[in-house]
Amino acid sequence: MKNLLFIGDVVGKSGSSFLVSKLSLLKRQYAVDITIVNGENSAPGDGITPESANLLVRAGADVITTGNHAFKRKEAADLFDTDYIIRPANYPEGGAPGKGVCVLDMGAYSVAVINLMGTVFMDPLDNPFSKIDELLADIDTPNIFVDFHAEATSEKKAMGHYLTGKVSGVFGTHTHVQTADEAILGGHTAYITDAGMTGPELSSLGADIRPVLERFRFRTPVRFREADGDCFLCGVCVEFDEKSGKSHKIERLIIR
Repeated sequence: MKNLLFIGDVVGKSGSSFLVSKLSLLKRQYAVDITIVNGENSAPGDGITPESANLLVRAGADVITTGNHAFKRKEAADLFDTDYIIRPANYPEGGAPGKGVCVLDMGAYSVAVINLMGTVFMDPLDNPFSKIDELLADIDTPNIFVDFHAEATSEKKAMGHYLTGKVSGVFGTHTHVQTADEAILGGHTAYITDAGMTGPELSSLGADIRPVLERFRFRTPVRFREADGDCFLCGVCVEFDEKSGKSHKIERLIIR
């Protein structure tokens, strides 16, 4: 049996710094073999930059996934030439830099990490259900974990059930609020609708609450900024059989 740790969207400088301070101990505590971190909001002001990606790697990330903010910062483009930093695989072919799959060679076994993005209330990318079928046909390992970056709970649930028995895990990201529906679907696939976020806890999805309130109350343009205060770390730890790809346990984590 092996243990995989998945960390929900890391937000800003404070979230990245908090991950650096906590991840090493967390990996020892759960005997973690592989760590996946969603880093699409890890730079100050959102997006991902070389500096924020380096912080996540220094913290202990083996693979960095992203989402709809993958290309928000112009300095991020070259990051996706790196094998372990991936973007949603269903960006249209031939346009977006990088790739949506990372395969980790662990010696006696390998693990594939797939990044996908939903299309309900999101950018109109290629159909993620069709795309995952294409990808699975070319992946030669039973150990497959999917970061499904999506807004709609229904779309995330549908993807979890669609991939039941086909992949080892499906982890929802993007909404930054951890859900309490972790499960092993079909005796095979670890699932959670949203893994949550890593960053300032007393906030609106990591942003300072005051300008967010102004936006909702008065509908006027405001500049969001990263919230101050104590951070928390959200994610899941999955125990899986590296020979069959079956997940046997998923534990939801909140570290304050």
